[in-house]
Amino acid sequence: MKHIEEKVIETIRFLSVDAVQEANSGHPGMPMGTAAMAYTLWSRFLKGSATDVKWFDRDRFVLSAGHGSMLLYSLLHLFGYEMTIEDLKQFRQFESKTPGHPEYNVTPGVETTTGPLGQGFANAVGMAIAERRLAAEFNMPDYNIVNHYTYAIAGDGCMMEGVSQEAASLAGHLKLGKLIVLYDANQITIDGSTDLSMTEDVGKRFEAYGWEVFEVKDGNSIEEVEDAIHHARINTTKPSLVIVNTTIGYGSPNKAGKSSSHGSPLGLEEIKRTKEAFGWTDTETFYVSQEVKDFMKGLIDKREIERFMWEETYAEYAQKYPDKAKAWTEWHEFELPPGLEADPQIWKLVQNDDATRNSGGVIMNYLTHYLPNLMGGSADLNGSTKTYLKGMGDFNWENHKGNNVFFGVREHGMAAILNGMALHGGLRVYGSTFLTFADYMKPSVRLSSLMELPVTYVFTHDSIGLGEDGPTHQPIEQVLMLRSIPNMAVFRPGDPKETAIAWIEALKRTKGPSAIVLTRQKLQVLEGVHKGAHAGGYTLVKEKGDQIDLILIASGSETNLAVKVQKELAQKGYGVRVVSMLSWELFDDQNDTYRNEVLPPEISNRISIEALSTMGWDKYVGLKGIKIGMESFGASAPADKLFEEFGFTVEHIMSQAMILLEEL
Repeated sequence: MKHIEEKVIETIRFLSVDAVQEANSGHPGMPMGTAAMAYTLWSRFLKGSATDVKWFDRDRFVLSAGHGSMLLYSLLHLFGYEMTIEDLKQFRQFESKTPGHPEYNVTPGVETTTGPLGQGFANAVGMAIAERRLAAEFNMPDYNIVNHYTYAIAGDGCMMEGVSQEAASLAGHLKLGKLIVLYDANQITIDGSTDLSMTEDVGKRFEAYGWEVFEVKDGNSIEEVEDAIHHARINTTKPSLVIVNTTIGYGSPNKAGKSSSHGSPLGLEEIKRTKEAFGWTDTETFYVSQEVKDFMKGLIDKREIERFMWEETYAEYAQKYPDKAKAWTEWHEFELPPGLEADPQIWKLVQNDDATRNSGGVIMNYLTHYLPNLMGGSADLNGSTKTYLKGMGDFNWENHKGNNVFFGVREHGMAAILNGMALHGGLRVYGSTFLTFADYMKPSVRLSSLMELPVTYVFTHDSIGLGEDGPTHQPIEQVLMLRSIPNMAVFRPGDPKETAIAWIEALKRTKGPSAIVLTRQKLQVLEGVHKGAHAGGYTLVKEKGDQIDLILIASGSETNLAVKVQKELAQKGYGVRVVSMLSWELFDDQNDTYRNEVLPPEISNRISIEALSTMGWDKYVGLKGIKIGMESFGASAPADKLFEEFGFTVEHIMSQAMILLEEL
């Protein structure tokens, strides 16, 4: 007679197989091969609660190999989460709790959106960093209220992706000992055997990163998997990689060990043969025996007891350390701290002409008075992006209480790690680099937006204005790329005051990321910046008189240029309005009345000015308007020379304006 745990593992396999078949779409092979590994982790080690899925001290579990989502959904069902058999039957269907890849905020118990391989791995690194930072801040000698592990299941594809390699390197450097990755080493990808494309020794690579590496010869052995995880947990000075040798599509007579079981249903006949091979004679699909249900109830109850015990411990902690408990609550809230927006000191800091990257750095450092949990860093560019938080300490293996993370030259890894830190909770996170390298970060930034994470990206050296480094470093299309991402708010401030407003608005966003795009070159302080800037777009300079002959719309460093043009045209007797477009997204969110007040529909004479791609400005200037921007890459030369050569001068814009005005 089979041991009950073997029956549970088989149930995980067949729930997954049946759901993929029902949907006629999905990946059955990975859940079949990893069921034993995943069950062992969840039943023997993973702290969690089905009744309070956001319990803070739960262990974090990330399915980096997100194509195997039915493994996670089957586990959630069996472990008592809000995941019914009917939900499993709705796998990959519209608005179900069981989308094709795990999605954060869609399925209770899913910690992050995975699918793009390697992302979940890097998210797990971020979660492990956050756990260490919060433990250092809030644990006391007699109370460990932050004491959990981060686990991930990753596959061969995750090991190939560059983002996971960047993250793994940093994790080893930081000695994140409470991070444990189970590597589903089934040696199969879509195209076939991994021998086609990867023959390296992954274990030795991770040892070189500074990880401890274990190997499980038989991925179906609960005892072997348990022993490896146990030893991985003991070593808290190194992250651990547990290489688990598995067979994709395990148990399928004709598809086990083959790529054919990776991304397609097994087929009804093959499912029948597979179940027969395991001694399953019941033909009912989505079958969970009463014996399995009864056994799982015991495990579910045990997990709930752990949560109850933690809650009692935290209540005692809060009574003994009320200041810590108050800070704990504040760190986990994301509302703008009282008094921040109206603090007059902020505006005193931004009264002088300066590069907005410098202004941004000053503002960030002042914000730490209100936000002691502001944490992040740059991709080896603190001296350039000005994002180092002075006096806040450096996060490293010797000091977990620091707020500055040195990500190194790892842009993609940084962005994905930031997502993990934000997902963990308790921190306000940011990362910075040159704007042109946002290209390296796009997949992770996109997932920030998809998951509605309040991550702030600081991008500096925002145009041809960076000068001599040339077209490789001069961004042209990157802001357009960022603006194209749903749920991303992009801010391109025109002076130090607008930079402060951009930071305030970014901090207000609790359901999505922000990109603050800043200059290398010094900008003059704009006269007339007012609270309308909080709406994204506003009238900076009003036309003289009642008639509007032309509207100039600009962002960033070109806003000052628009003001100069306005003065010249006003002297010629024209009524010219300057609109500062700090953020397209915030402006587009305003009501029609406000937007029509700023950009009256009857005024078709409009010019946009931005030293970036002109694509997208049509919605503001219309068919008759003129777009002044970059239609090519830049060049290597001083910034002033480049602005002159590419038409960002008063004279050139005046000539374009007269084309419209002479028609009046």
